[in-house]
Amino acid sequence: MSQPRPKFEPQIVVDAPESQWLPLIRCLANFPAEIFEVAILQLVHHPEYNSTLILRSEVLEEYTSDFPSLTPALEDAIPARCIHRKLLPRRPGRDAALEQYCTFYSTKGSTIVDNLVLTPIPDANSALPYYHPAVHHIRFRYLPGEVDVLQIEVDRLPGTPTDPNSRLYRTSLALLDTVHRYGWGALGNYKKRVHHDCIITREAYQDLYLLMRERHKHLVDTWQEVTDPYKHVFEDIGIATFLMLLWKDSYPASQETIDENAPWKSWGRPPGGFIDFGCGNGLLTHILVQEGYTGVGIDVRARTSWSHYAAPTPSSLRVHAFDPLSLPSDDALFPAGAFIIGNHADELTPWVPVVATLTSASGYISIPCCAWSFDAKFERSSTKGYPYGEGFVESLSLGGDGSNASSYSMYRIWLASLSVHCGWKIESETLRIPSTRNWAIVGRKREGDAEEARANAQEIVDDVRNRGVFKSRKPEGKAGEH
Repeated sequence: MSQPRPKFEPQIVVDAPESQWLPLIRCLANFPAEIFEVAILQLVHHPEYNSTLILRSEVLEEYTSDFPSLTPALEDAIPARCIHRKLLPRRPGRDAALEQYCTFYSTKGSTIVDNLVLTPIPDANSALPYYHPAVHHIRFRYLPGEVDVLQIEVDRLPGTPTDPNSRLYRTSLALLDTVHRYGWGALGNYKKRVHHDCIITREAYQDLYLLMRERHKHLVDTWQEVTDPYKHVFEDIGIATFLMLLWKDSYPASQETIDENAPWKSWGRPPGGFIDFGCGNGLLTHILVQEGYTGVGIDVRARTSWSHYAAPTPSSLRVHAFDPLSLPSDDALFPAGAFIIGNHADELTPWVPVVATLTSASGYISIPCCAWSFDAKFERSSTKGYPYGEGFVESLSLGGDGSNASSYSMYRIWLASLSVHCGWKIESETLRIPSTRNWAIVGRKREGDAEEARANAQEIVDDVRNRGVFKSRKPEGKAGEH
C-alpha cells in the first residue's frame, strides 16, 4: 500500500534580503531534486488543475537555445528549456487569453532542473487577466540542504501587496501545494488511473463545448422539471458535444455548404439518425435535434419538458415501451445505420450492444448508471459473464483505486465484455461532464466474425425469452399524443 502524502506545512519566508526576487512561502520538499522537473511539467501543461478560471494551455513553441529576451537571467542558474504557452480562459467573454514563457533552469554545474520561472508576455493594450498574479515573474525553486525545501519567489509589479491576505500570497500558496502534491505523486510512481480524451481530443471537445454552452445555457432558466437544472443542462450539453465530435470522426461529411457560425451542420452524422433509449426529460435529444441532427428519443412516459421544447423537438420525442424480445423486428424504430444512445438507461443498458448488433446499427454509446443485467439486477456472483483477454480490464480506464473490485467496476467490465461478445470493438472514455457516472463505452467498429456475433446476440434474446422473467414496461399516459 502506498504511503500517504506528508502533511503540507507552508511557512512564510521572513527576513529575506532585498533583491529582484521576493521569497514569499516555502515548505519541505519530501521528494528528491530529480522529481522536481516531473512535478513542474505537470503544472505547466495543466494550469486548469490549479484555477477554475483557466480552460487549458496550448504550447506554441519550445526553445532549448536562443531564449526569448523576456526570460530572466538568474545569477546561479542557466536556462535549459523554455515553453511558450497560451493560457485559454474558461469564459472568454469575460477573461482574456494570455501568452506566457515557462523557463526551466539548472543550477550551474548541474544537469538537474531545479528552477521554473513563469513570465507573462504583456499586452500593451490591456492589463494582466484576473486569473494571473500581478507579477513580472513567478519563480519555483528546489533548494537542497540538510532538509530539502520548495520555495516560491516573485518579481512583483509595483504596489502589489504580498501579505497573507493578498491575492498574490494566496495564489502562491495554492501553487506551492500543487507542486508538493505532484512531486509526492511522482515519487510514488503514481499512474493516473482515469484517462480523459482517449477518443476525442481535449482541445476539440473544449472548444466546441464552449460554443454549445453559450447556445443552450438558457435552458437552465426555462427548466420544467423538479431536478437540478445546472447538473442536467450542462451534463447533456457535454454529452451532445462528445457525440457531435464522435460522429464527425466516424461518418463522412455532408455536401452542405459550410456555415462558419455552425460548422457542425456539414459534419458527418449517423446514416440512420440516432435513437436515445430511455431519454427521460428529452434534453439530450433536444440539443441534438436543435443542432440539425436527425433522431428520436423514446421513454415509457412523457415528461413535462417535452411539450415546452422549441420545434421540431416535440415531434422527435415518443412514448414507447421497447420490447427487446421482439428483436430483430421493429424496423420503423431501428432504421439501418442508426446510432443508439444509452445515457443512464437503467434496465435498457445491457441491451444496447445487443440491439445494436441485431438491428445493424452503425454504432452506440452506453453511459451506465444503475447495474442491470437483462432481466434482473446485476449480481457479480451469479450473472453470466463473457470471456475477455489479457490487458482488457486495464484498457477500460475504470478509475477508482485500481483494484476494480467495486460492484460498479465489475459491472462496467461485464458490459464491455458483453459488447465484445456481440462483435463490437471497444473504446472507452471518461467524459468531461458533471457526474460521478461519467464512464462511457463506445462501439462504432465491428470486429471478429459478423455472423457469430449476431448469433451470440440472438442467443441472449432467446435465453431471456425462455426464462420468462423479463416483462416489457407498458407506456404511461397518452402515448398517442407524442
